[in-house]
Amino acid sequence: MVRINSKLKAITAAAAIAFSSQAQAELNVFACEPEYASLTKELAPDADIYTATTAMQDPHQVQARPSLIAKMRQADLVVCAGADLEVGWLPMLLMKASNAKVRSTEQGLFYAAEHTMTLDQLDEVDRSMGDVHALGNPHMHFDPYRMVDVANALTAKLAQVDADNAAKYQAALADFKTRWKQAIPKWEAKAEPLKGKKLIAYHTNFRYLFNWLGIDQVADLEPKPGLAPTSSHLASLLKRAEQGDIMAVVIASYQSDRGAKWLGERAKLKVERLPMSIGGNEQSKDLFSLYDSVISQLLEVK
Repeated sequence: MVRINSKLKAITAAAAIAFSSQAQAELNVFACEPEYASLTKELAPDADIYTATTAMQDPHQVQARPSLIAKMRQADLVVCAGADLEVGWLPMLLMKASNAKVRSTEQGLFYAAEHTMTLDQLDEVDRSMGDVHALGNPHMHFDPYRMVDVANALTAKLAQVDADNAAKYQAALADFKTRWKQAIPKWEAKAEPLKGKKLIAYHTNFRYLFNWLGIDQVADLEPKPGLAPTSSHLASLLKRAEQGDIMAVVIASYQSDRGAKWLGERAKLKVERLPMSIGGNEQSKDLFSLYDSVISQLLEVK
């Protein structure tokens, strides 16, 4: 009986060590935004992925909370949009976490914007211009072609930080690109009636989406990027809307609808709240359904 108990203890201990080693080997990913958590899940389905923000909050404005610091401290890889989208909080988070593995982009820090051509880059920026990004518009996730560039680069980064599973990441990339490239022409055909339509939007969140689909954002609710709508600016937008060619007023899932409703009521325009990312509405479960959802919503107000 003693020998049996000893053997049982030894087996249990060995199993515990094996389980512990397996748990420790799991890749921990800190994603700044839901869209990059979703993309990482496509490429590394076995990874433990934590998302720092939701589609219901402004990714520009995040507090470096203790819970975020703790998650950053555990990360093997940090995946963010870049182009200074997270400049107000990510550097502080990285500093407080003191995680050498994700200290720089040469290690486990990944910025999507560094791996594709961003729109609206600026040679010079000053405060009078509002909250603009010299490195370009950071919301690349609404361009399916740019997301292929990002997926390729992210796969290479995954293989760098977890070389033992490089072949698995390449296989996952191939599968994702096959499904993604099959979806693109379907989305484009579905969105064909939107080409040439004109919108007023709160900000340039959907710049890449509109650029891809041929939609014209003729004005912003913001008088300058980052500034809330003012009465005088809304009055000027009302005059613009009186031309009769505006399809709708669009706001993102996390933005206030106050100014949009004021304009919509007076100009008799529908106010459409689009999901900014995964989780922005019930339909947006991943990148594929996010695209399906925004296109379907826009078609409803066409």
